[in-house]
Amino acid sequence: MENMKKLIYLDNAATTKTAPEVVDAMLPYFTEKFGNPSSVYGFASGNKEVISEQRDVIAGVLGAKSNEIYFTAGGSESDNWALKAAAEAYADKGNHIITTKIEHHAILHTAEYLEKRGFEVTYLNVDEEGKISLKELESAIRPTTILISVMFANNEIGTIQPIKEVGEIAHERGILFHTDAVQAFGQIPIHVDECHIDMLSASGHKLNGPKGIGFLYIRKGVKIRSFVHGGAQERKRRAGTENVPGIVGLGAAVKRAASTMEERMEKESRLRDYLIGRVMEVIPYCRLNGHKTDRLPNNANFSFRFVEGESLLIMLDGKGICASSGSACTSGSLDPSHVLLAIGLPHEIAHGSLRLTLSDETTKEEIDYVVDSLKEIVGTLRDMSPLYEDFLSGIANNK
Repeated sequence: MENMKKLIYLDNAATTKTAPEVVDAMLPYFTEKFGNPSSVYGFASGNKEVISEQRDVIAGVLGAKSNEIYFTAGGSESDNWALKAAAEAYADKGNHIITTKIEHHAILHTAEYLEKRGFEVTYLNVDEEGKISLKELESAIRPTTILISVMFANNEIGTIQPIKEVGEIAHERGILFHTDAVQAFGQIPIHVDECHIDMLSASGHKLNGPKGIGFLYIRKGVKIRSFVHGGAQERKRRAGTENVPGIVGLGAAVKRAASTMEERMEKESRLRDYLIGRVMEVIPYCRLNGHKTDRLPNNANFSFRFVEGESLLIMLDGKGICASSGSACTSGSLDPSHVLLAIGLPHEIAHGSLRLTLSDETTKEEIDYVVDSLKEIVGTLRDMSPLYEDFLSGIANNK
């Protein structure tokens, strides 16, 4: 495969391509069926019905009821709503929240915001594969604990948490349980009743839907107040004229994801394992981050010693490969990923990390090209590294 002839997109955890059938479903709601769903005349009120239909689709996939699905602008808003509104609504019961050290920043920054307002937050540790300890969770619970928020699957290292067991622990103690399922929804099966989930966040653009649309599942009976104040939309819980094209696109994407999930999981898992096997075989001093088996079907995350993540990304980009780093350098921070530090990686190794996330369109030929490119790039970067030179000298001297 010649350089730059074709873009190889392996950053599907960041965002996905909107599927053609999703775009087709949305288009009429921009031009022909553009009415405000809150208007009383027939031309517009038909859109209210269309919104209800999408709610039904999403609820069906989760095993939820339609009136438990609330549309939002995406995962970050859903996470903010779940934590802030639950904290406010249950403040008379207690002020303690439990989450994990590897959550998305939409959870971590919201938790920090709540700490400044008098709430106490426990951040659970994870093991070297990124899993929480259920024992540690149980021992963290206090009489004042009102909410447990544990992500379904991690966005960086792909590790899937024991969500069903977490839900059982929360349910037995009468504590609300929220899960950020932004990376998991549409990728792996989720049933809210089986897992005792009270609230769940999801986002459209992670499953071949449009950006700027998501939802928060709120179990009936959970005492959550409005997050956006104004009109009476979303059963008076989330004001603002509904994003009808986005909601239609989300519904179409969810329908598509549910109908193809089984074959996608099988195909992506097989290709992911092939990718992991080849990288580990051809590139020395490399480690796989995340759980070996309990991980998202499309996620592979590696750390390469004696390599800096940002240089790796720039050189991959030069070969037409889109990926992301475990390092936050690209966002202007010199600190390595909080997730990689939480699983125990030292700073210098965490900085040399790479996340590759596949789609159902990824091919074996593309994987081979990426691995060959990676081998060459890592070799070039190591040749420039005095640390690598010292390391090799140390090995030679010890022989």
